[in-house]
Amino acid sequence: MTDNPRALIVAGGWRPHRPLEVAGIIARELQQDGIESDIVESLEVLSDRARLEAVDLVVLNWHMGVEEEQIRVDLTPLLDAVAGGVGIAGIHAGLGDAFRLEVEFQFMVGGQWVAHPGDDGVTYAVRIADRDHPITSGVDDFEVTSEKYYMHFDPVVRVLATTDFDEVAMPIAWTKDWGRGRVFYSSLGHTPQIVEMPPALRLMRQGMRWAAAGRSG
Repeated sequence: MTDNPRALIVAGGWRPHRPLEVAGIIARELQQDGIESDIVESLEVLSDRARLEAVDLVVLNWHMGVEEEQIRVDLTPLLDAVAGGVGIAGIHAGLGDAFRLEVEFQFMVGGQWVAHPGDDGVTYAVRIADRDHPITSGVDDFEVTSEKYYMHFDPVVRVLATTDFDEVAMPIAWTKDWGRGRVFYSSLGHTPQIVEMPPALRLMRQGMRWAAAGRSG
């Protein structure tokens, strides 16, 4: 991270996910790690190359949104900024279902939401798959009652946590490299209450801190 690390949190989209409330939680957690945040309620900032390159971390918390809004956005500056070393992170649909039509964006993220069978209220286990990564430090297996995401995912991602779909181990959290940038994603976070669960919160905070640190190696 730079001497005065900053994050850009882009929040909006599907309101039942309460993206602005979640953005506030994210900003609070980043501040505890010395990372100051700006919260922006517009996708246009993702086309602002200078603004993106001036931060250490972009947190995309844009849930689905309106297709017409997303078509108007040129994501090339974002893809280039991350490739150049800016970290990117997000949770749930904020990053994992932000741009359904943008294949290169999904390739950068490392996955894309497909479905959540049973909708909200499914109780399932979250199993830590990589206990040697700093993101999972201090996080043990836990149980959550929420949406259970089935994802398409890139097999090159480093899987941090999984859950079970029948006999398939489905990634819940992972990292990926995009050029010199670090990518962190967790599918947890359907509501602010789930985001605030201690193990989910710790996983998110440590993941975002790790992604922001890419510029310092």
